[in-house]
Amino acid sequence: MVPMSEAADFQRAQPMVPRIAHVRRRRHDAPDVWTLELELTDGAHFDYAPGQFNMLTAFGVGEAAISVSGDPAAGPLIHTIRAVGPVSRALTQLGPGEPIGVRGPFGAGWPMAQAEGRDVVVVAGGLGLAPLRPALYRLLGERARYGKVTLLFGARRPEDILFRHEVESWRARFDIDVDVTVDHAGSDWRGHVGVVTTLISRLEIEPAKSIAMVCGPEVMMRFVALALMDKGIGEGAIYLSMERNMKCAIGHCGHCQLGPTFICRDGPVFTFARLRPLLTVKEL
Repeated sequence: MVPMSEAADFQRAQPMVPRIAHVRRRRHDAPDVWTLELELTDGAHFDYAPGQFNMLTAFGVGEAAISVSGDPAAGPLIHTIRAVGPVSRALTQLGPGEPIGVRGPFGAGWPMAQAEGRDVVVVAGGLGLAPLRPALYRLLGERARYGKVTLLFGARRPEDILFRHEVESWRARFDIDVDVTVDHAGSDWRGHVGVVTTLISRLEIEPAKSIAMVCGPEVMMRFVALALMDKGIGEGAIYLSMERNMKCAIGHCGHCQLGPTFICRDGPVFTFARLRPLLTVKEL
């Protein structure tokens, strides 16, 4: 469990009021993707659990839900953002020293406590690696607590691979298995080509002692979950991080409602057992 911090106390008391931070650094990670390193103006440390998200405000433009992508154990508050609309584009254009609003942290995170003593399979598609990155930091930072750790990562093209240098450094370690695939590549690409589900067929696991964490496009997560079940992992041990149109982050506005569930309040991380019947309903 993450200890209650000043940020969490403040947010519980005034969940709709953003704290003010400023951008310390801005890094271009992939086409249309930037990572912002933030610092609260009051200098307070920002505690959060892997998998939680914040509502970030681009003042004068709007607010968007963005998962935290940094190391929960140390360092500044970090968010990795794809510029896909007016708000996210404005956020990615913020430079060092510029102000940004932060509401959070919100939501249920990855099942780090449940994963202790078990083999962990992490499956990321595209930008889905960003919400999983804090979980990977925790898994590697407290390596003795977990069994075999595997990262399967799929991107559209080689140039879309997020955190490339970090992925390469993880691949060079002896205590994590890393496999990467891309949907399309030129003749100079020496890795796998194909969707990320093709990597699961080569996965060597003990299903009864395994747990999976999956993040990416919704259709990709559904097929990954089914493929993991074919390998013998139970639907209650497969966790997905959902992304819907979150506006309030506290379950009041209804924008992120999925059947009886509010993604912002009850998620964004759910077991596939809970999501599976909902994902089969086309109207949802």
